[in-house]
Amino acid sequence: MFDPTDLYKLADDAPELADPVLLYHFDGFVDAGGAGRLALGHLLAELEHRTVATFDVDRLLDYRSRRPIMTFDTDRWVECESPELAVYAAKDATGTPFLVMSGPEPDREWELFTRAVGALADQLKVSKMVTMHGIPMAVPHTRPLGITMHASRPELINAQTSSFGRVQVPGSIAALIEFRLGAKGYDALGYAVHVPHYLSQAEYPHAAVAALEAVTRGTGLLFPMDALREAAQRTTTEIEEQIQASSELSTAITGLEQQYDAFAGGADRENLIAEATAMPTGDELAAQFERFLAERDDE
Repeated sequence: MFDPTDLYKLADDAPELADPVLLYHFDGFVDAGGAGRLALGHLLAELEHRTVATFDVDRLLDYRSRRPIMTFDTDRWVECESPELAVYAAKDATGTPFLVMSGPEPDREWELFTRAVGALADQLKVSKMVTMHGIPMAVPHTRPLGITMHASRPELINAQTSSFGRVQVPGSIAALIEFRLGAKGYDALGYAVHVPHYLSQAEYPHAAVAALEAVTRGTGLLFPMDALREAAQRTTTEIEEQIQASSELSTAITGLEQQYDAFAGGADRENLIAEATAMPTGDELAAQFERFLAERDDE
């Protein structure tokens, strides 16, 4: 039996923390609009932080499926961007310590990695583990973003109702952590932000704002949000410019708005997936945004 603690190395100067919340997100699984990636990236960019633990990515990653970028200069290799999966310690706007775990989603040893996260949570005295990501939904960007909450105990999300019934979806390490560790008594919860399907491949800061606001409601942590909200507003302005320039796109968005409003007003409907009203497909709307996304990439 392999020792899960062999998968990570705790920093020599790891701080003593009192029941910190652990926020986590891994790159590689569905994350419409970059909700989870942008949210944790924003926190690490805005807040001073220190590395608490690092995982052995050589054991966890398949480099052939996600080859690291190397730089060749004239006649020699000069740089290699090595991936890192780590845990960082930071403090929120009120000085409350918390932890952030981020990096690429492991390709292998999922069960051992899950046990390693549990062992690390014990060492760091973690009180609650929280993940977030975006999922594509048939909703317009002109309406409030919905959130599907899930947790290892219903009490963690105040028994909130869900838009989904019983479904089967491809697994992720984030979901497995909640499932396995929740069964062992750890408190774990997550927020899946509903991102307009025609924007799921773009960076959509509004989704990250919604994710962090949900984390604040669920944990009490307060984050600096001005820069992220400004980025969200700039994105909204750019989207509106594209819509105004295309009558076809404007009509499609209006159709989504009507469907959303009808659903929101119909208490007897169970979920958006079951809605039978004809609507534009993600491909149809995405085609209209190709120029918009290309221009953003150029910038």
